[in-house]
Amino acid sequence: MSDRSPAADRAGSHSPIDRSEVGARLRTVRKSQQLTLKQLSERSGVPVSTLSKMELAQVSVSYEKLAAAARALNVDIAQLFRSAEMGEVPASTTVVVHPLPSGPGYSTGTYEYQLIAGEFPERLMTPMYARIIARERQQFDEFIRHPGQEFALVLNGRVRIVFETGESVSIGEQETAYFNSNVGHIYLSESEDGSDAQVMVVMTDR
Repeated sequence: MSDRSPAADRAGSHSPIDRSEVGARLRTVRKSQQLTLKQLSERSGVPVSTLSKMELAQVSVSYEKLAAAARALNVDIAQLFRSAEMGEVPASTTVVVHPLPSGPGYSTGTYEYQLIAGEFPERLMTPMYARIIARERQQFDEFIRHPGQEFALVLNGRVRIVFETGESVSIGEQETAYFNSNVGHIYLSESEDGSDAQVMVVMTDR
């Protein structure tokens, strides 16, 4: 699976996050908790080989695997994406405002996404802006699943959400979908002009 498709280059002007930075932050957090790769694998369910490749920036992985590693480390996934220079916002913060898209995204080859409001203290939701690059089921090695529920709003284009159950739903601009994200699922762009679809996604583990 490539890091970035030509479609992504056509669709967005912001650069993807350097996966080596994400891998370095993952390694730093793991080592700060004195965990081996094997121990983190046992906690997260992510194979040792995949965790090693993540830390060494040898592979771009799905939100599912990054989130699983973050949960096992008991940190917000945003900590893996935010540089130290970004700093922290005060715990008393009541609102964080961002334009869309607001910064570099993380590319998996099938999606390019960016976390929103990652600096908000003690977040209970994980909102993301995503470009849906993939157009065929065969572009995914497996369905994506993670604990909780998921809300999607199509901002531009058309998206089909395909579930491992065989069900699927097609939603267009200003249409929404809400589903259990522990059921395997993938997003596919159905935009008629061949462009990447743009989606706002909000996830919660609760």
